[in-house]
Amino acid sequence: MVDIKASEVKVLRDRTGAGMMDCKKALVACEGDIEKSIDWLRKKGLSVAAKKSGRVAAEGLIGVYVDGLKGTILEVNAETDFVARNDLFQKYVNTTVKLACEKGSNLEGLKLEKYPESDRSVADELTNLIAIIGENMSLRRIAHLSVKEGVIASYVHNKISDGLGKIGILVGLESTADKAKLTELGKKIAMHIAATSPKSVNIDDLDKTLVEREKEIVTEQARNLGKKEEFIPKIVEGRLYKFYGEVVLMEQIFVMDGETKIKDIISSAEKDLGAQIKIIGFEKFLLGEGIEKQTVDFATEVASQLS
Repeated sequence: MVDIKASEVKVLRDRTGAGMMDCKKALVACEGDIEKSIDWLRKKGLSVAAKKSGRVAAEGLIGVYVDGLKGTILEVNAETDFVARNDLFQKYVNTTVKLACEKGSNLEGLKLEKYPESDRSVADELTNLIAIIGENMSLRRIAHLSVKEGVIASYVHNKISDGLGKIGILVGLESTADKAKLTELGKKIAMHIAATSPKSVNIDDLDKTLVEREKEIVTEQARNLGKKEEFIPKIVEGRLYKFYGEVVLMEQIFVMDGETKIKDIISSAEKDLGAQIKIIGFEKFLLGEGIEKQTVDFATEVASQLS
């Protein structure tokens, strides 16, 4: 058997975009010959991934998985919405988010984890999937949430299958209350978060730069309206109170009844369940959020395929 160096694997991977293990297999099969290995990968359909890597991937799926007192949320992107309905892609997202929850990996660490029932890494398995499906894909972001006691509740909006959709939410509730009732409450709060996108749980947790920015804007607005300087602090205080009601979870009005603040919903639940309840945090992923999507006319797209 030919001794394959890591540097040779890297050269082949850079030239083809194929996974590390696939590159090594190709080099072994072709006795270290790079050009023959490229042909070997092309015949297997594994080198096409490199051609896809420049395309914008803003569609895909959000995967959510909860295991006891911990939960994980993961975004995997693809180029089109059609891929989100592909069974192979769904299996990949489901498998990967479960693996991430088990290992507690960050994104870079997750890419290096061994993909279950495969000799490839998570990253290389995705490269293989790109070759099979024919679209660029990427592991974009990941978040974990855990509680010492209580529940991690979840909600998936625009759900395609269990734990997979366009918007994913995790909410951590620390409490000794009945877990089933706590989970029910947590899911309602998760649905509320999906609709309102709060910036923090409490006022004290809110990014101070956001608060200062709001103060500056309101102060300048008041001056531009000719308000007297001695009245401006009160005006700012009132506007900040409204601002907190817009961006702080505990200060928001519960979307399901349109009148009760979340902090009062929690207080009421504490009385009903006979235990203190603390929202320790939440995570919200909106598919494609922040990705600049490309708009290409049909003729241009066809021409690019022929080039």
